[in-house]
Amino acid sequence: MGLPHERYLRPRLYVAIALTLPVLALSMGPMVWSEFHAYIQVRTSAWWQLALTTPVFFWCGAPFIRRWWKSIVTRDTNMFTLTVTGTGAAYFFSLGTTVLWSHLPARYFSHHGGPIYFEGAAFITTIVLLGQIIEQRAHARTDEAIRGLMKLTPRTAHRINANGQEEDVPVEQIQPGDTLRVRPGENLPVDGVLLNASAEIDESMLTGEPLPVTKRAGDKVSAGTLNTTGSFSYRAERIGADTLLAQIVRLVEEATDSEAPIARLADRVSAWFVPAVLVIAIVTFLTWGLMGGERGWLFGLLNAVAVLIIACPCALGLATPVSLVTGIGRGAQAGVLVKNAAALEALAGIDTLLIDKTGTLTAGRPEVVGLHPDKGVTDEELLQAAAAVEADSEHPLARAIVQAARDRSIEVPSAHDFKAE
Repeated sequence: MGLPHERYLRPRLYVAIALTLPVLALSMGPMVWSEFHAYIQVRTSAWWQLALTTPVFFWCGAPFIRRWWKSIVTRDTNMFTLTVTGTGAAYFFSLGTTVLWSHLPARYFSHHGGPIYFEGAAFITTIVLLGQIIEQRAHARTDEAIRGLMKLTPRTAHRINANGQEEDVPVEQIQPGDTLRVRPGENLPVDGVLLNASAEIDESMLTGEPLPVTKRAGDKVSAGTLNTTGSFSYRAERIGADTLLAQIVRLVEEATDSEAPIARLADRVSAWFVPAVLVIAIVTFLTWGLMGGERGWLFGLLNAVAVLIIACPCALGLATPVSLVTGIGRGAQAGVLVKNAAALEALAGIDTLLIDKTGTLTAGRPEVVGLHPDKGVTDEELLQAAAAVEADSEHPLARAIVQAARDRSIEVPSAHDFKAE
């Protein structure tokens, strides 16, 4: 049973926050204001906390209760096993105290009232909900990066049929061996082999190289790359999930779903930590009961519940997945593909990074960094003239010049009688 989508968890978080804040105020009020109980009686405060915490525990925490029950049935303990056990112990112990208030001995109470832990049950449930939503949003950012990669492939392609005529067909209908035509400024739909004498291909999405690569007849070309100049034809070879771009997308997806060594360690720790805490709680209860005298069993139960609450591993199951998913997603957005979660974890411990001499460490997008006009010409005039003659070009350097003019709010006029030499 996977975690619900963020849209399912978000309203539960809002309700949990709205109800948990007054619970915290009621429970912590006497500790910061000595006259608190002069306005709200201790037992009245307990009933109010019960009323506010009940929907937080049972409705807001329902996704975790289901995970807890599954872990009990399958005997596969995890973070949710101990979290719900701890919050459940806090809730039901406090429920018993509130309902049986008048039947409990005076020594059971302090000057702040009876030992009720509604704030613990409500607060922990709210924090775990918040952590799960953060993780869901991290997954969403990764999915957005993946969708950005997938958008590099056009939905239709220009296929040349047996009669030599060009027809537009969905990419899904392309078969290996089909001859395709690509016009200037279009992305390639599938992997293949160039048939023309030459073509200028922008492969920055694959290599990070900012300038187009000259391809000759017989060279391989990849889906998602950009044709910068002139039309050309090529023969389709790898389609659909077999293209290099599809393999990159799959690599990011697998990295997001992969488990880092630290996450596996956390799972192993949870496997023995949960039963160990339960055993400690039972031993605590029995020790107090057998050796604590007249009040032993009562305080044994109180301390056993305290053990379960304190042992709630809220951070154990949240920090690792959130950090890994966020790191992989941000990397994908920046053009850095992480092979798996183990590689990302190992990256934190490196002290030397070796790059081959042809390796590219750029954004794959050239920018204008300086202007050197002739005497009598201003920077704006030079940039305006250069942008005018490059406005209709798909070359990366031309686009960089035009973008620099736009960034400076320079109007780009139409060029007339221009000849390239």
